[in-house]
Amino acid sequence: MIHALDVHKRFGAMEVLKGVSLDVGKGEVLAVIGPSGSGKSTFLRCLNHLETIDRGRIDIEGETLVAPGENHLSRYVADADIRRICRKMGMVFQHFNLFPHLTVLQNLIEAPLTVKGLPRADAVAKADALLRKVGLLDKRESYPARLSGGQKQRVAIARALAMEPDIMLFDEPTSALDPELTGEVLRTIRELAEERMTMLVVTHEMAFAREVASRVVFMDGGEIVEARPARELFAAPEHPRTRAFLENML
Repeated sequence: MIHALDVHKRFGAMEVLKGVSLDVGKGEVLAVIGPSGSGKSTFLRCLNHLETIDRGRIDIEGETLVAPGENHLSRYVADADIRRICRKMGMVFQHFNLFPHLTVLQNLIEAPLTVKGLPRADAVAKADALLRKVGLLDKRESYPARLSGGQKQRVAIARALAMEPDIMLFDEPTSALDPELTGEVLRTIRELAEERMTMLVVTHEMAFAREVASRVVFMDGGEIVEARPARELFAAPEHPRTRAFLENML
């Protein structure tokens, strides 16, 4: 579903990603953990073209998004192909990114109407089904300002699912939430995992990563230090940097 090979990314003089390679299979839940500044979120944003890479290759469901061109520098496909490929992925952000001037329902139907050209009745029916799924159908006419952080994040998940992506990307979906609101969001993500949705989750929630992820990737200093099945990595991390990180987190 995702094939990333030797991905490099700089911001000015700072090299944030130093040759990251990673494959994600269909139905896999991959948790990406590591200290702040390790490149986790940047890597996620590179996958769906919110950031462009300097070198490397990214394929999504077998289609090339970016590959090495002349002098090994990255060459992206045409803009129309970028948009089409990136629509295979839904993204949920740390700070929700809901449209504050739109109701919950309007937030969900905006992209299906404008991007996919879905008839309004179909878009509304799909939105209601997704709101029911995340337990927020009674909030369909509310504005984001009237919702709790956990409710906003569940709306953001439903909004991403409204575009029927094959892959879901989560960028620290609970880090902006009070601890008591974290559980309801993780419960929603856990239900998606049970439905075999392919997911890449950048998270600081170690218990969630251990229970729900099929594989865990530990990043540090812009590199993948260790990538193993979740239970193995948490039970017996092989790399000293992984061990030190988990000792501080658990």
